[in-house]
Amino acid sequence: MSILIAGAGIGGLTAALSLHAAGFEDVRIVEAARELRPLGVGLNILPNAVRELAELGLYEELAAVAVLTGELSFRNRHGSVIWNEPRGLAAGYRWPQLSIHRGRLQSVLAEAVRDRLGAGAIVTDARVVDVTELSDGRVEVLLNDAAGRPTQTVADLLVGADGIHSAVRGVLYPDEGPPPWNGLIVWRGTTWSEPYLNGSTMVIAGDDQQKLVLYPMSTGAAPTDQVLMNWATARRADSTEPEYRADWNRPVHPDKFLRYFADWKFDWLDVPGLLSTAAEAYEYPMVDRDPLPRWTFGRVTLLGDAAHAMYPVGSNGATQSIVDGRVLAHHLAVRGDVDEALAAYEQERRPAMTQLQSSNRQMGPEIVIGLAHERAPEGFDDIHEVIPEAELRAISERYAQVGAFDPATVNSRPSYSVQRIRRSG
Repeated sequence: MSILIAGAGIGGLTAALSLHAAGFEDVRIVEAARELRPLGVGLNILPNAVRELAELGLYEELAAVAVLTGELSFRNRHGSVIWNEPRGLAAGYRWPQLSIHRGRLQSVLAEAVRDRLGAGAIVTDARVVDVTELSDGRVEVLLNDAAGRPTQTVADLLVGADGIHSAVRGVLYPDEGPPPWNGLIVWRGTTWSEPYLNGSTMVIAGDDQQKLVLYPMSTGAAPTDQVLMNWATARRADSTEPEYRADWNRPVHPDKFLRYFADWKFDWLDVPGLLSTAAEAYEYPMVDRDPLPRWTFGRVTLLGDAAHAMYPVGSNGATQSIVDGRVLAHHLAVRGDVDEALAAYEQERRPAMTQLQSSNRQMGPEIVIGLAHERAPEGFDDIHEVIPEAELRAISERYAQVGAFDPATVNSRPSYSVQRIRRSG
């Protein structure tokens, strides 16, 4: 059985490794970019996905270039605590939460793919243009390089893991149009800075109009050493429509947005100082994709952002893409029929991701910063006089259950690691 994956991002690479681990030998990845470069900024990988990467034998290598996140702290725009909760190992998971640079994660995954599947397993400069179902059930995939030169390839299964602007999804849903925008502009970047708080805390501060997300992605040899910080700020846009396509790598100078955070100086963090000394900064509109009624058409299916792109809320983008790849490989391995396996994969993943997309459109667990601003716009002395502790806890627990990353589920569910059985078709 030949399997072609479109997209060498986090989901596509994880899917390839998972398929190989399950015994599938003919797995290839085609990537539109001319070369794989360590682009992007930070990612938080939740314990449910870290478990999957550990079961692929990658944990030690990833942990060496990441921070084991120990706490999540929601705060208002004055820096006052709304809600703190332990994360990863501190929250009782068997696996940690990892804060890591996207480029580092992608590089580790890509190196593992080339090592395990072969040096030629990833083909760059190959963009999907069209997909045709053949009479024998296989699919013919038309590819173009950057110069527009076409090539064709045939596979028993095509997996579209090519992101929010997925060409495979575009073939399946040609009239969908661009990703819808929610009116927020995001500025993201990295800064080398001194550690804050306990050195392993992820902070989400602000309200429903503008916010800051911040976490360290590296550790220093000494407690006072500078570490690499990932930050993301978001604010309601002044214009009614974004002026450009959702491109995560559109560079911008911090002066463009620094004025919005000029007075965000806390006793534990100088926000304008952090932003103004950024090593890199990018700008894009906050967009997602509408949930789909169907992911699979014949021997073509979708995965990751191509299937369920969601707002960058709750650390679930890359996390759920990783889980997608593992679940797809699991069902293809344990079921005797490919079509039955694809149906089982979609049944397990699509309803859950539709619910998660909907929750993120309501800002998921970050709703607490909006509630605090709504009920106490000038700040508070005791948050529990504004939002009861039980309400805060319920919001956090409900979101974890929606994403199936609550400790009980992650720690107790059966592994997706399997050996392939004989299949028909």
